[in-house]
Amino acid sequence: MRMRQATRDLVMGARFAFTGGREGWVRLLLTAVGVGLGVSLLLLTTALPAALATRHDREFERADHTYGRPISKADNTLVIADVDTTFRSHDVRGRVMDPEGARAPLPPGLDSFPQPGEMVVSPALKTLLASDEGRILRDRLPYRIVGTIAEQGLVGSHELAYYAGTKGLAAQIAPPDVARIDRFGDPGLAPEKSDPVLLMLMLVVFVALLMPVGVFIAAAVRFGGERRDRRLAALRLVGSDSGMTRRIAAGEALAGALLGLVFGTFFFLLGRQAAGSVEVFDISVFPGYLNPSPALALLVAVAVPAAAVLVTLFALRGVVIEPLGVVRAAKPARRRLWWRLLLPLGGLALLYPMVGKGHDHGDFNEYLVVGGLLLLLVGVTALLPWVVEAVVARLNSGGVAWQLAVRRLQLSSGTAARMVNGIAVAVAGAIALQMLFAGVQSDYTKESQHDVTRAQMQVSLPKAGPVDAVAEQLRTTEGVRHVTAIEESYAGDRRTDPQRSAEMTVGDCSALRELAQLPSCEDGDVFVVARGADDTDTPKLAKPGLTLYIDPGYADDKRAEVPWTVPHGLKQTQSRKAPDGVLHGGFLITKGALTAKEAPAFRGDVYVSLDRSVPDAQEYVRNTAAKVAPYTSPQTWASTQESGRFTSIRTGLFVGATCVLALIGASLLVSQLEQLRERKKLLSSLVAFGTRRRTLSLSVLWQTAIPIALGLLLAAAVGLTLGAVLLKMVAASLTVDWASVLTMTGIGAGVVLLVTVLSLPPLLRLMRPDGLRTE
Repeated sequence: MRMRQATRDLVMGARFAFTGGREGWVRLLLTAVGVGLGVSLLLLTTALPAALATRHDREFERADHTYGRPISKADNTLVIADVDTTFRSHDVRGRVMDPEGARAPLPPGLDSFPQPGEMVVSPALKTLLASDEGRILRDRLPYRIVGTIAEQGLVGSHELAYYAGTKGLAAQIAPPDVARIDRFGDPGLAPEKSDPVLLMLMLVVFVALLMPVGVFIAAAVRFGGERRDRRLAALRLVGSDSGMTRRIAAGEALAGALLGLVFGTFFFLLGRQAAGSVEVFDISVFPGYLNPSPALALLVAVAVPAAAVLVTLFALRGVVIEPLGVVRAAKPARRRLWWRLLLPLGGLALLYPMVGKGHDHGDFNEYLVVGGLLLLLVGVTALLPWVVEAVVARLNSGGVAWQLAVRRLQLSSGTAARMVNGIAVAVAGAIALQMLFAGVQSDYTKESQHDVTRAQMQVSLPKAGPVDAVAEQLRTTEGVRHVTAIEESYAGDRRTDPQRSAEMTVGDCSALRELAQLPSCEDGDVFVVARGADDTDTPKLAKPGLTLYIDPGYADDKRAEVPWTVPHGLKQTQSRKAPDGVLHGGFLITKGALTAKEAPAFRGDVYVSLDRSVPDAQEYVRNTAAKVAPYTSPQTWASTQESGRFTSIRTGLFVGATCVLALIGASLLVSQLEQLRERKKLLSSLVAFGTRRRTLSLSVLWQTAIPIALGLLLAAAVGLTLGAVLLKMVAASLTVDWASVLTMTGIGAGVVLLVTVLSLPPLLRLMRPDGLRTE
């Protein structure tokens, strides 16, 4: 019986929401939009695991690198070359193919193999090549476009990729870059071992990004609180008891939440469709990737309306609604601090057992991590109303605009705190995440061995590659300052399975001086370099007249080894690090000391120093390399190298933070408009009594700025505390990245400033005297 009565009350409240006239519809729509924005982001989040899994599956299905035993030519084999390149900051996935039979495996997304001189491209690459921006890239891809790669052959809508056809590729086989395969989708690689710190990073990112969404939804269902309370007082006047009145209020919130689910689904579908046309931090997806998990989507559909009812009942717990008014209109009782402090303290207590685990002491308990983070971030929402109330109670003197703002905050500090709760939680989580990423970055970032002061790019050529031709072409390439070309192999004391071996490096005198401290050098000289005490083979092999074998083979790797006799007149010298950071040893040989028969046994590397003042110098180098050595992929050097998984998680954080910031701005704007609508008559009355519009505009700005400043200060304190705890958990040194703290705080303040500026036009319209009109 009691359940039936409660259901009737909820239904009555829902009917009031839809039949409350224009005022009720405006209130309902504002609530639905606020809830809908949050629901759309929740649905997007539930769809992310499926999108990432789909991207991974697509990448696996088209995998073509072979690390196993060589495959013999057959009717079902394909020779494929990896010719990936980079255009400015974008990666371009390239493959050149030569089918060897009628049953050769076809890459996913292709209907047929392109003929020699033709290529099939992704839609994004086709658009780029047709634009003025792609002019330089067109010179690198001398193929005619005959089709586009279908969606199943791409990992994202903005991926740049192509498949080109050629003939005679079998002569260039050098796994894994040029290999013979009989199928796609079997890379033969073991899965990467999970890293407990990276797993914890992902948990922290998800909680920190989703928590502000929940806060915004909780705030949205309380839109129109003051007007609602006056309506509830009227219900008490016609005979409803206090419990029934609260259930009717919960029914109104439930109606707004249910309509918000509809709006959220609509916003999500719009965003899902738009996802195919945008790229964020080099990540793009197809709309079909974003399919929410049915279980998670059902959880959102149940949790949001339930949260709306619970939040409304919780908000009315301390409100006495009587037939003649609402006690909330009087001065509210002071908020208590003790229970608000229990939330962050409880969060710290849950996280404390995992302090010091780091990489080496087992996985982090995900339940304790999530629970601790939730309590700490919820603590921000609990502490902020108390902080705002305590501070504004002590603010008195000031100008007219200041006095209006302060008095309004003193009367409704809870409403002001609810407006900024979401952004405070977001900033606190962002500060903690920035501290955590900065603290562990050194574990996933290592100094590159490359000396970027001597060279900035490297072109690696296969065995018997045209090193001299590539070097000569690069020297005349626009934007190239200096070129160093060397060729490498090694020599053994036997034709097969040598017991001793030594490096062999070939170059002109200028190139060899990059590898060793040469006292003098002429073409025809041969130098001996011992890398250190661990190099015991070189002194034993550096004996004039001894026959060595260049590029000797092994039992399972037969090679065309070439005999070489150690010449007389060897010169001893000391090694120095090459531009690529390698310390070369063994024999350093000038080109004049080799015969035509010996030269093909070496493979080449060309180090390129760029003129940084020339725009697109790297692109010109890549174009030249593609012309003279088509199956090479020039590398661009950097001073540091970063873990791919760490970079992916950080990219996910940036993408998620961008979405959350967009939600923050939109929700704040809706909330601000709702607050202005609530005060329409008051603003019109003040204008009618002669208050200047500039004064009222400033008062609205102060009403926003004061809670925001307090919220950001509290967020910084909680964020620094949470960041310090997380750093202790991963056993990283405690350092504060003040630049990131100030940046996150500034972004939060900037979003609020933008929202305030956007709310000024409707504010000016609400100040007109006709706002006093009533029905």
